[in-house]
Amino acid sequence: MVAVAALAQTQPAANNDYSGMYSFLKEDEFVQLNLEAAGKVTGFVSRYGDSESDRGAFLDHFFKQASRSGNQIQFTTEQVHGVWFEFKGTVQRGAGKTPDDEAYYEMTGTLTEYSLDQDKKTSARSREVTFKSFPRDVANDKSR
Repeated sequence: MVAVAALAQTQPAANNDYSGMYSFLKEDEFVQLNLEAAGKVTGFVSRYGDSESDRGAFLDHFFKQASRSGNQIQFTTEQVHGVWFEFKGTVQRGAGKTPDDEAYYEMTGTLTEYSLDQDKKTSARSREVTFKSFPRDVANDKSR
């Protein structure tokens, strides 16, 4: 019975709702992930601009395309000021004990950041990332 309980804590249930806010690359940046009926996925990335024209401005990159299959998540954002993101990975239970704890869920995978230069040439930078869910009460305070 103990082994079954331990297994249940590490394996996501098939009907888990991973919707919520997750950390992004820098402090105060986040991903809003919404799992809706019929497998539809919506959301956005909110981040600080880092180019000369938008440095420090808060930018929202809404999902252009997104999908889910079980705990597999992927999304591509709209382009904002010549930058967009693509994420491919999984969502699973993290170290948090309850949804009110940080990292109750974690999105782990590959994030690719695309950017256009002045000549409209696209460059891409990929990295492995882990985005941790915000505590439920913090997520409710930040949602817009």
